Amino acid sequence: MSDTPGAGIRPAPQQSGPLEELVHSRDPEVLRALAANPHLTEELALALLTRRDLPPPALEALAKNAALTRRRKVIVALVSHPRTPRHLSLPITRHLYTFELMRIALLPAIAADLKVSVEEALIARLESISSGERITLARRGSTRVAAALLCDPEERVRLAALENPHMTEEWIVKALAKDEAPVPLLHAVARHPKWSLRRDIQLALLRHPSTPLAHAIAIADKLPTPVLRDLLTQSHLQPGIRAYFLSLLHRRTQSLNH
Repeated sequence: MSDTPGAGIRPAPQQSGPLEELVHSRDPEVLRALAANPHLTEELALALLTRRDLPPPALEALAKNAALTRRRKVIVALVSHPRTPRHLSLPITRHLYTFELMRIALLPAIAADLKVSVEEALIARLESISSGERITLARRGSTRVAAALLCDPEERVRLAALENPHMTEEWIVKALAKDEAPVPLLHAVARHPKWSLRRDIQLALLRHPSTPLAHAIAIADKLPTPVLRDLLTQSHLQPGIRAYFLSLLHRRTQSLNH
């Protein structure tokens, strides 16, 4: 049996007619034969891929159609289709460009496992791409990708990641929990008009061994007394921060007594 795409597929009677009409067929076998057709154009393939009801055999036939696998728009649409089998979509992601992967990761209907795979592919490339590409990913990429850039060596990239509209408090706290988090990141978060006001981020800054004392003092002065007492039970506070907490609690206690 020939391995040539579409070989051995015999058009059923209802398959006759222009390819444009067959794109709207409801017959799975017709759609599979159409997807394998070597004369299928990029425009018609993209029209076919807009159908959310496209059966997996048709998607598999498209993936094997040599006339279309060199078309960037087609392979991106194929990977993005919610019904494309994972054994097809995951290997293709390794051959996609950085910003193609970025766009796929941001699709609202993308399956969770495919999203993670795409994001991991992007994160694996971060050390080998230009600073301009990293800035774009930091500014516009998905949450997980932007979070990976919070500890980037370049300040412009870190600041762009903090401004990413998909960034969440949870991912910033995770970045601050790393001992290797760069001190400039601690400065940037502590001064940020939005993130510096979030309680969990403030506590993460206080727990980090490299947070400058000036930032710790500014945060501590605004924290409720019970929170300060709770932080003092944590042995990993910097000695200078611990000493300031004790002093601050003493002053507050004296103020209450008077």
